[in-house]
Amino acid sequence: MDKRKGLLNVSISILFKIVLLVSNILVRRFLIKYIGNEINGLNSLFTSLLDFLAVAELGVGSAITFCMYKPIVEGDKDKVSALYGLFTKIYLVVGAIILVAGCLLMPVLPYLAKDYQNLDVNLYLTFGLMLISVVISYIFSAKTSLINAYKNNYVTTTISSFGQLLQCALQIIVLIYTGSFVWFLICRIISIMLQWGVTELISRKKYGEIINNKQKVDIETRREVTKNVKAMFMHKIGGVLVNTADSLIISAFIGIVILGKYSNYTTIIVAMNSVIILCFTPLSSVIGHMCVNEDKTQIQKYLNFFHTFNFVLGLVFFLGYYAVTDNLVTLLFGEDLELVKSVSLVITLNYFIQFMRQATLLFRDVTGTFYNDRWKPLAEGLLNVGLSILFVFVFPEGYNVVGVLVATIITNVFICHVVEPHVLYKYAFKSNAKKYYVRNYLYMVIFAAVLIALHFSMVSNENQWIEMFANGGISLLFSFAVSVLIIFCNRDFRKNFLNFMRKILNRKKKTAVVETDAEGENKY
Repeated sequence: MDKRKGLLNVSISILFKIVLLVSNILVRRFLIKYIGNEINGLNSLFTSLLDFLAVAELGVGSAITFCMYKPIVEGDKDKVSALYGLFTKIYLVVGAIILVAGCLLMPVLPYLAKDYQNLDVNLYLTFGLMLISVVISYIFSAKTSLINAYKNNYVTTTISSFGQLLQCALQIIVLIYTGSFVWFLICRIISIMLQWGVTELISRKKYGEIINNKQKVDIETRREVTKNVKAMFMHKIGGVLVNTADSLIISAFIGIVILGKYSNYTTIIVAMNSVIILCFTPLSSVIGHMCVNEDKTQIQKYLNFFHTFNFVLGLVFFLGYYAVTDNLVTLLFGEDLELVKSVSLVITLNYFIQFMRQATLLFRDVTGTFYNDRWKPLAEGLLNVGLSILFVFVFPEGYNVVGVLVATIITNVFICHVVEPHVLYKYAFKSNAKKYYVRNYLYMVIFAAVLIALHFSMVSNENQWIEMFANGGISLLFSFAVSVLIIFCNRDFRKNFLNFMRKILNRKKKTAVVETDAEGENKY
């Protein structure tokens, strides 16, 4: 049953992920067409600001949801109810904190949105509407997490996805007939309200007994939640400082017009990245099972296999992104929205370097060592912000965005790619990460060299479609040639790939035998 739910959750997630990616790109296209790229930049700024304010959550949701799994399996409904009650109270407080923080932030908005004076829009009203939509979502977050804790993620995914699809449809209609940014944001509130209503109905119907059963959390559980929250808080802070700081700095020091153009590029690469990461997410349970039953040496071999797989996957997709991104921006969002080629080059390198952490993060999570590097995200975020602001002024005008991204690359290369493998090898494998470091940095150098080679091999054509497909084909040739060479030279990769597939097939056979035996017993 769990296996079927897992497959259903993953399938629904992938399906809606693809549909929503297309829908969001369409909304952005209509937003630029009917209101302008400047409003697109302002919308991106507001999104980044609210992501920054969401740090108030402190990772509490993840910590409490994790604590729910055991009592759910044991059938301890009183403890689940107690955790749900704690979760509800905390999220109401979080929503209130975000609301107050957002209101306090409003006087600073003119300084964060450079050149906003050229826009015919009320800065405070529009930000307030987006703030309201975010605050409302926290009112029913506890019920969403309760449903997810019972492994019914497909239910909440369906609710949120249909809500977002409705939002996209309403926003496109509003843009065409009114051209109003205010009504564009009101559509967000309507969507969130509908999601709230449906979530309330489903959660009370399925888990009414838990919701209505008022219990208090014991001291031991509070301590466990507190420990997890501390680690999650650090990771949350670091993630916010790295992922949202770039957009805020670009808006404040360079301007919302450039931010609008920059966000078009990142929308495409973030969409692509979110899909290919799904190649790792469903494997966590399989790898977690292996980590329990295999010795540490064998687990390291699997990590090496996934690390090379990580590189090959990144090589194919990120080279492809660089080859076609300028054409896609023009075709999807309109002409005159391209940035200098060096920006797309550095964006590609930046996201590839971040993507190369996936194998390490996957094994870190299944081995439970995320608590040991809880200080890393904070150092990462502070260094990124400091270097980004410095490089805005150091890099020449027209290349300021490159400076901001270079700061992020430096942060990833010298903090994330050093600390995360060290923690994993030290606490999970009880060994040294030297060989991993050599291979990891070699992969980065190879990618950078191939990226530069691709840059000088790309063709130019007046027809955007011809140019895009031609350069896409060239990128595939480069990635295929390098991938074959890497796999050919890596005998361990080929060997562990066969071992990994054999173990998965054996697990499926054992599961099938157990299910068959169970069916036989039920018949008699």
